[in-house]
Amino acid sequence: MPPFRLDLTVWTLRRRPENILDRWDGQIYRRALSFNTNTGAGDQVIELAVEQTGPPSHPRLRVIAIGSDCAPAIQPILRATLERMLGLTIDLRPFYAVAAKQKPMRPLISAFTGFKPPRYPTVFEALLNAISCQQVSLDVGMMLLNRLVENFGRSPATNFFAHACPSPADLADVPPGTLRAFGYSQNKERAILELSRSVASGELNLESLQQLDDAAALEKLLAIRGVGRWSAEYALLRGMGRLNIFPGDDVGGWNNLKKHLRLRSRPDYAKTRKLIAPWKNYAGLLYFHFLLDGLRTRGILAAE
Repeated sequence: MPPFRLDLTVWTLRRRPENILDRWDGQIYRRALSFNTNTGAGDQVIELAVEQTGPPSHPRLRVIAIGSDCAPAIQPILRATLERMLGLTIDLRPFYAVAAKQKPMRPLISAFTGFKPPRYPTVFEALLNAISCQQVSLDVGMMLLNRLVENFGRSPATNFFAHACPSPADLADVPPGTLRAFGYSQNKERAILELSRSVASGELNLESLQQLDDAAALEKLLAIRGVGRWSAEYALLRGMGRLNIFPGDDVGGWNNLKKHLRLRSRPDYAKTRKLIAPWKNYAGLLYFHFLLDGLRTRGILAAE
C-alpha cells in the first residue's frame, strides 16, 4: 500500500543503531524469527532479508527466507508476519487527511511520508521491550535487550551470528539472578521470568488479548506483574497495532508535544490526553513520528 519507505519503517522498529535484533545496513532489513513449520521438528528459526525494489510511490519488496526448513507451507505465515510487522497493508490516507488540518504538526508528518506503523511479531516481545525500557533511557533499555537476545535468542542453522527474540519457553527456566547479572533490576527480572513462565505454561495467552477492546485489554495487561500504565499502552500500540493509543506517560512524548506545540511547560498524562484528542484513531502514529524526528535530530536518518 503506497506510499512506503522501508528505511523509515525499519528504524521505527530498530530505534537505535545498536539494536542487534532488527538489523539494517542501509538497504536490507534482516530479522531472525521463530516459526512452527509443522514438520515435527518443533519451532524453526528462519532469517528474513527484506529489500525495497520500487520507489515509495510504487513500492515492491524482495524477501529472501533463509533456514533449514523453508517449505512452501510456511510462506503464507512469513508473508502475514511481515505484513503485520511492517504495516504493509495499512492505508494512511485518512491519517494524512487529519494531519493536514493540524498545522503545527504538518511539517513533521510530511517529512516522513512513506513510514508505516510497525508491530512486534508478538505481544510477548512488546512486553519484553516495555519492561526492559521502564524508567531507563532507551540506550540502556536497548543494551539490556541485546544481552537477552545474545544469551537466550536462538539462531538459524544457517547463521549463528543472528538471533531471534527469546520466546517465553526460552526464558521460562532461567535461574533467578541470571538477568540481574545482565543489568536488570530485581523487580524487572522477576516480572520477565514470571511472565515467561505464565505464557510458556499456557496459563496466560497474550495473543488472545487482541480480541478484546482497548479498555478490557488494558485491564488484563495491568494485572501482569511489572506492567504499569505506560507498559500496557506501549504493548497496545506496538504489540497489538492499536494506532489510537499514545502512551500517555511517555516522557519523550511529553517533551515532543511541548516542542512541536510550543507549550510553556511539559504536559502530564491528563494534559497529553487532551492534546492528542484531535488525532483520534491516529494518535499512535504521532508517537511514531516523534521517534523518527528524534532519530533525525541525532543524525541517524535523513527524512525526505
